[in-house]
Amino acid sequence: MIYLISVSVMFAFFSCQNTPAPEDVKAEVLTAEFIYETAPFPQCHASTIVETEDGFLASWFGGTREKNPDVCIYTSALTDGRWSTPVLVADGIINDTLRYPCWNPVLFKTNNGEIVLYYKVGPSPREWWGLYKVSADNGNTWSDAVEIPDNLLGPIKNKPENLSDGTILYPTSFETREKWNIYVETSDEDLENWKKVDIDNNGFNAIQPTILFYSEGKIQMLCRSKEKKIVETWSSDNGKTWSPVEATSLVNNNSGIDAVTIKNGLHLLISNPVEKGRNKIDVKISADGKNWFDLIVLEDQPEGEFSYPAIIEGSDGTIHITYTYNRKTVKYVHLKLM
Repeated sequence: MIYLISVSVMFAFFSCQNTPAPEDVKAEVLTAEFIYETAPFPQCHASTIVETEDGFLASWFGGTREKNPDVCIYTSALTDGRWSTPVLVADGIINDTLRYPCWNPVLFKTNNGEIVLYYKVGPSPREWWGLYKVSADNGNTWSDAVEIPDNLLGPIKNKPENLSDGTILYPTSFETREKWNIYVETSDEDLENWKKVDIDNNGFNAIQPTILFYSEGKIQMLCRSKEKKIVETWSSDNGKTWSPVEATSLVNNNSGIDAVTIKNGLHLLISNPVEKGRNKIDVKISADGKNWFDLIVLEDQPEGEFSYPAIIEGSDGTIHITYTYNRKTVKYVHLKLM
């Protein structure tokens, strides 16, 4: 069975490994394919991916167009090398006469092996609310939707992380007409006792954080911003407090990013490394979260949209990526690091 590595075990693993220099690491593409070729919806966006006991599960929102009431959450499973036909697993139907769009699914595997699907429902990101469903059978069936309590939202785009004390740490954010703000939420492993931890955004308009782990218990969050840079905040006490948000040297086009700390202690960042457009997407690698090296370019075309990526490390050490491909489908890329 596949279980998540707690943060404390991961740090111990880091300490006994010979971490390679990030600039020496190369990536080989093992697979690059579309999760589906045809679907009952014309547009899609905001994919997410998780490893299950029998393969991988991806999810995204799809409908006539982002923000339209018919936008629902879909999933597809990768087993025996093939993606299944997309299945509708959540909608925004309130009653017979009222329906809202769904947004930004996030898949997560708990320490007990259950798969959680977090998502949002509402007329816009300024007015949406957070819900989740739980699957005990690798995403084949789902519980009824549960609304996240106390007006909290859950993970806004990128995956939560299990901490060593059993806490689940959720990178999240909110949007108003005046500002964007990142913060974190926490719950226990039973998805109860939700709490909010505020972060000083320091004048930046930032959303959609992603989490990286370092030795000595340090945690970094990298975030999308309106200021043409990826911004960051750090915690040295397991996410209880965070430094004021600061700009990094990494270019951002005000589009979603994702990142992951892998077993050897290095960190991968996937983003659109351009100030305008979403026609280029690449992966960078770092040892310290400050100095980033180019690893591989996944798309670089004169036009098009390749955006809102998700990235995880599989139990075998290979890297699994999904991202929006021209709003028409979701692309899956499987990498081997060397």
